[in-house]
Amino acid sequence: MLDFAIFAVTFVIMLVGAVLYLYPSSRRASGIPGLNPTDEKDGNLQDIVNRGSLHEFLVSLHLRFGSVASFWFGGRPVVSLGSVLQLQQHINPNHSTDSFETMLKSLLGYQSGTGGGATESVIRKKVYESAISNTVEKNFPLVLKLVEELTVTQLALGETFRDDSEVLSFRKNHDAIWSEIGKGYLDGSLEKSSSRKAHYEKALSEMQSVLLSVAKERRAQRRQTVFVDALLQSSLTERQIMEDCMVFTLAGSVITANLCIWALHFLSTSQDVQDKLCQELEQVLGSDPISLDKIPELRYCQQVLNETVRTAKLTPVAARLQEVEGKVDQHVIPKETLVIYALGVVLQDSDTWSTAYRFDPDRFEEESARKSFCLLGFSGNQTCPELRFAYTVATVLLSTLVRQLKLHPLKGQLMEVRSELVSTPKEETWITVSRRKEK
Repeated sequence: MLDFAIFAVTFVIMLVGAVLYLYPSSRRASGIPGLNPTDEKDGNLQDIVNRGSLHEFLVSLHLRFGSVASFWFGGRPVVSLGSVLQLQQHINPNHSTDSFETMLKSLLGYQSGTGGGATESVIRKKVYESAISNTVEKNFPLVLKLVEELTVTQLALGETFRDDSEVLSFRKNHDAIWSEIGKGYLDGSLEKSSSRKAHYEKALSEMQSVLLSVAKERRAQRRQTVFVDALLQSSLTERQIMEDCMVFTLAGSVITANLCIWALHFLSTSQDVQDKLCQELEQVLGSDPISLDKIPELRYCQQVLNETVRTAKLTPVAARLQEVEGKVDQHVIPKETLVIYALGVVLQDSDTWSTAYRFDPDRFEEESARKSFCLLGFSGNQTCPELRFAYTVATVLLSTLVRQLKLHPLKGQLMEVRSELVSTPKEETWITVSRRKEK
């Protein structure tokens, strides 16, 4: 078959080109099993729209074609990986950038890395991760004080966001950008609405201007307390600093908020899990507030958050650009192919997770479950830095609430998931609370 393809391309290239142009359904991405494009310009975008989300589309794609499948995103071929084994094969040789960061920066029109190759990309990644870690360490009292969405903004950019008007303006632009990134770009609808696109571009421009202004002010102050200060100490350009601040404020706030929302929801459905978590918190912390050095001792709390991420499929999709030609199983992935990590598909795979749809933090007592979770980038060295930050904030929140209150589900409430870049509840989520009895 390969010999025939080479022969055909060599001798009748014009004919083949005409066929590909006139009949887009005759093409497949990289020869990997998958969907042919249904439209020359949009590829399989309408198929994604019909499924309701990219995650649901990937579920159906892998159900039909197996753990390695292909489709077309506009005019671009895409390969999707939907099992732990295939992800493991791909992640190991492609670790210079974070997969969630790659997806988000691509949608924002930013470049991952520094533009100077793999080595520079690794350096930029380390600067970014170190900035987040240092920010949490130096500002942990602020985390305790502000366990809410504004934590991310203040920790990222400093005192500028103590003023309510600044916060409201920033939040308005933040929401406009995130709603289009999560939906409009992924289903192609943004490009088809000039008014929506203009609104998005205005919000993005205003937010970028604010971030550039904050960076300039912080550079003049020569302070080293928040996220942007750490970036200013590096060799990154002004543009790169602005981009990394954008990624952290967007992704950090959304991931943190939804991790906390889902954790409280799932805890409200299981009194046994709540009681076990409360027992651990009291044993490790007593009546004292949580401290940064105590967090690693809260192993069951870590299991609760792991299971929250898994059950909610918190980040159902990530991606990497294939930097060099690669191979997964017998499939060759050409250089510069966009590779999707169908994490939501893997997280609900019953072959990997027994009782996959049940909220059960005890599953992470098993080494196999922890290993699989690590391979997916949700724990260990591969963890998305924004998720690592979110775990810290969520641990602080749970350590405060669970020791004081019992959480109960609202009777009759049905939780439905909106799966975009980050999974969120479709509607407002409510719980009821009662005070714990003092011992």
